[in-house]
Amino acid sequence: MCSRTASCSCGQLSIEVQGESLGNGICHCFACQRRTGSVFAALAGFAVPYKVSGTATEYVRVGDQGARFRFRFCPVCGTNLFHTEEGHEQWHVAVAIGAFADPSFPPPQYSVYDCRRHSWVQLPPGTTAHDRDPS
Repeated sequence: MCSRTASCSCGQLSIEVQGESLGNGICHCFACQRRTGSVFAALAGFAVPYKVSGTATEYVRVGDQGARFRFRFCPVCGTNLFHTEEGHEQWHVAVAIGAFADPSFPPPQYSVYDCRRHSWVQLPPGTTAHDRDPS
């Protein structure tokens, strides 16, 4: 089984995941735009177990449909590295794709909150777009 490690900018915080991703997606919601400082968040989901090294600061945000997401940041450099959904931590974790620093990482299969996508952002071919979060 392959393993991948994603880390923050300064290297203080990292997460090691096992196996292939459960799915890759991008989110254009305003909360993700503000959280990342970019026009979308690119995330990959992985099954547990995973291993975290270093110290993280946490922030909980309530989504549009009431789900509570617990985001983990590096307290030194501020990188938003990964998050879990409360009540689902025992099944999966979402990791920022850019933190793997791997240009060969597979493209997203889905895009959510496409209603908030910047007009100049083009989705990769084959990406399924949802106007909002379908879950």
